[in-house]
Amino acid sequence: MMSVSGAKLQAKVLTVSDGVVAGTRDDTGGRGLVEHLRTRGFEVVDHEVSADGAHEVADALVRLCDGFAGLVVTTGGTGFGPRDQTPEGTRAVIERDAPGLAEAMRTVNPLGRLSRGIAGVRGRAIVCNTPGSPRGCIEQIEAIIDVVPHALRLLAGAPTTH
Repeated sequence: MMSVSGAKLQAKVLTVSDGVVAGTRDDTGGRGLVEHLRTRGFEVVDHEVSADGAHEVADALVRLCDGFAGLVVTTGGTGFGPRDQTPEGTRAVIERDAPGLAEAMRTVNPLGRLSRGIAGVRGRAIVCNTPGSPRGCIEQIEAIIDVVPHALRLLAGAPTTH
């Protein structure tokens, strides 16, 4: 996958997990997502960890998105647990929704119906929420990876073939 300018498309990953922040849980989902994005042609330029909670997620996403043109993928915090507030934090900072992406991501596995994850745009970044499960986050991002380069070109105002 190449960008408009010929350079690799860029991505950032945000793991949302109180346990990973506390050091009591291994970040298998985040590391797996980073590796998967690399195998799909993305240059992963950042991988951060945030505690659960809408405010913490919103703050991290503002940092990751501002001045960035690429894909920002969160893993974790999209379920029904009391601290699962990644969608709320994401909604607070995105400027436009991308419901088609979130809908496509939910269809890959029956458990996807339990994901409250959303997708949207902040500036020239596309933000997608995925579950914390290593398998689930990769399955969900794989459901949309084919259209992400085109979406990023559209955000950049680059010429497209449609």
